[in-house]
Amino acid sequence: MPLAFADRTDAAIPINVVVSEGLESALSNLTPAHQAWAAAQGFQAGLGQTLSLPNADGTVSAVLVGYGTADKRARGRFHMGAVAAKLPQGDYIIASGLDGADLEEAALAWLLAGYSFDRYSGPSAATAALVAPDGIDADRVAIIANGEALTRELIDTPASDMGPDELEEAMRALASEHDASINVISGDDLVMANFPMIHTVGRASTRAPRLIDMRWGDAGPQLTLVGKGVCFDTGGLNIKPGSSMGLMKKDMGGAATVMGLAHMIMALGLKLRLRVLIPAVENSINGNAFRPQDILTSRKGLTVEINNTDAEGRLVLADALTLSDEDDPALVISMATLTGAARVAVGPDIAPFYTDDNGHAAAIASAAERVADPVWRMPFHTPYEAMIEPGIADLDNAPKGGFAGSITAALFLRRFVESPYMHFDIYGWQPTASPSRPKGGVGMGARAILEALPTLLKL
Repeated sequence: MPLAFADRTDAAIPINVVVSEGLESALSNLTPAHQAWAAAQGFQAGLGQTLSLPNADGTVSAVLVGYGTADKRARGRFHMGAVAAKLPQGDYIIASGLDGADLEEAALAWLLAGYSFDRYSGPSAATAALVAPDGIDADRVAIIANGEALTRELIDTPASDMGPDELEEAMRALASEHDASINVISGDDLVMANFPMIHTVGRASTRAPRLIDMRWGDAGPQLTLVGKGVCFDTGGLNIKPGSSMGLMKKDMGGAATVMGLAHMIMALGLKLRLRVLIPAVENSINGNAFRPQDILTSRKGLTVEINNTDAEGRLVLADALTLSDEDDPALVISMATLTGAARVAVGPDIAPFYTDDNGHAAAIASAAERVADPVWRMPFHTPYEAMIEPGIADLDNAPKGGFAGSITAALFLRRFVESPYMHFDIYGWQPTASPSRPKGGVGMGARAILEALPTLLKL
């Protein structure tokens, strides 16, 4: 069911948000009876503290929501999501205490708190409903929430029900919803169409590899999004241990994230031409699996020595990135659950990104702060280029030594793009539940990109 605001009615219960510094003033505006009630209940406006104010007949007159101190709020985000989960069923509206970007984040947090992955377990209990508060673009917030929900749903679905064919079906449904065109090349046709590395990585699976290509829009600058669609990653012949394979259903998190972002762009009707490329494969093991020390020739003609079959994401992305260049886009953005090194560097909550354009970097960083979607710029450190050059081929897919793993992977991808380019090395998973983000699949960086697009593309 889509995430949506409740219809506006006079019965919606007002929520008054109170920061710690404003507690005395907020309490002074209450009736004497409500002041006494707040004092008796120990309401101190602590972050996430809620207090229902009763009418004489026992119904709820209003709700006070504590928003704590600035220092406490800075230690997290989407605080209103925790409030949504605490309140009893009913319709609510944020009546005071927040405005501008803070109000929009609170509304988005409330909607996202309504997401749950219930495909196999039945519906979860619904959260309290929020009426869109005055002062926000309610349609935009709902579109963003549903784009994020699409990303989460795709990642959360296990590989048994989310292989390359099901990912294609999901993309076809998205294209149909927004009247976009779609073209798919699969199986041995990938060889004929010159996508050799996508075919090589996916050929050992019983589910055919494919390249999914969606286009939308007929005017404006072209944005091409490329998402890693490795629907399950065994590691190939360099097989992962069980402890590392447990979350590999999320290895298509880059594809899921660009699909969620594509939904946002198309539903908002942004004045651009959008292309989405997803190399969808399963990295499996069979007699025809690719091997360590194989040398592959890419679509671009660059040769790649395979030193670890578990570094397959950059291979499928390389062919897709080469294709992305061929119609001269204004900007190419790739998103991938690419390296463990990125997680070691910044943890699971931050999306590291790469660009050679300082203006693009500043636009993304500023947008990320505005919409509470944390990112961190990493360097395309050119002196490390030697680390990805093995000598007997143009490129090495898995440099030895373990140093700068995220950077060397990004440098590898950069070799296949001539257009203006940004790369996001995301995690795509929420390891522990937080407000508005249950444990499971999660979008990273998409809202920051959406917010920055007017600057990035001069819309």
